[in-house]
Amino acid sequence: MKSYIYRCSRKPDMYIYLAEEDDFSNVPKNIFNSLGIITFAMELEISPDKKLAREDPVKVIGNLKEHGFHLQLPDQTPIEELMAQIAAKKI
Repeated sequence: MKSYIYRCSRKPDMYIYLAEEDDFSNVPKNIFNSLGIITFAMELEISPDKKLAREDPVKVIGNLKEHGFHLQLPDQTPIEELMAQIAAKKI
């Protein structure tokens, strides 16, 4: 699956992966506003067997398909917890 990865200025090592280039429409507004300045980092083909530095490719693909985006967080917040809150419309 093709993904588009953007660096977020708010925190080091924080990235947002998008299913569609420059399409932030699926990102909840309060999350989008908390990302800081967003700059394009790379386009990447992700497959379940592709090793990623900090993320599980299966989870990334799942989030891209279900939500249209995936957040790579720099802190200890489990991404599953954050995505579940987004799915439940709590964020």
